[in-house]
Amino acid sequence: MTPHDYDYLRKLLKERSGLMLAGDKQYLVESRLLPVARRCGAAGLAGLIQKLKAPENEALIVDVVEAMATNESLFFRDKIPFDHFRDTIMPALLVARASQKRIRIWCAAASTGQEPYSLAMSLREMGSQLAGWRTEILATDFSLEVLEKAKAGVYSQFEVQRGLPIQMLVKYFTQVGELWQIAPEIRAMVQYRPFNLLHDCAQLGRFDVVFCRNVLIYFDQKTKIEVLERIARVLEPDGYLVLGAAETVVGLTSSFKPIPDRRALYGPNAAHIHASAMKPVPRVAAASGAR
Repeated sequence: MTPHDYDYLRKLLKERSGLMLAGDKQYLVESRLLPVARRCGAAGLAGLIQKLKAPENEALIVDVVEAMATNESLFFRDKIPFDHFRDTIMPALLVARASQKRIRIWCAAASTGQEPYSLAMSLREMGSQLAGWRTEILATDFSLEVLEKAKAGVYSQFEVQRGLPIQMLVKYFTQVGELWQIAPEIRAMVQYRPFNLLHDCAQLGRFDVVFCRNVLIYFDQKTKIEVLERIARVLEPDGYLVLGAAETVVGLTSSFKPIPDRRALYGPNAAHIHASAMKPVPRVAAASGAR
């Protein structure tokens, strides 16, 4: 691959997914895109780039962008955000939403589903506390391939061993040969929808909680700011934003403020909200079943 071809690929990935590919990642490109080149009959990476530049190449562009995406995910990843969800977020929302009895959660860049299913299991563990409540988890990702895997809810032994407590494996999964499938009632708690974080998220409605973890680290500063500002517009004034351990809003936006003593947990900055002329975003009707 020539330097010119590599620059073309970097620009394409930035425009389509926000992914910032460093100048020294040729080895990563080769490992992920050579299989794509073989599938489309291209003569190596140079041939793949030529096909990408040809007219009517949208399907191939999608394949390339999805192949370059990092879809690392595991159940209850990093544990602390899920402790915050159980011990801080949900107790506060149960009080704040007592009259509505409705909570909407958005898992952005949900990958293969471990995060939204972890939240679904956490809600199910709350038992009678949520009796009569309507809880909705919307999980999005730009990759159609990972969304299909997430909808199926089927995981390998290796995947269920990463972060998933054994009692939850026994309680919420059924073994199918060498694989494990999450229970239908847990799958039904999550709706899946294709969505690119580079786009306006007003179409998704408003949310009480947004999990957007371990994705901002792949964006440049301008894109991080834009994504955070868009999320701020769809988060309720008393809602919560959960980021990855290596991510922060500090120095990027005044739309959020850190929750004291809660790592990577943020709330909307009321002063900023009142000072901004923000367009109203409708709350969409809840939908049932996993899609």
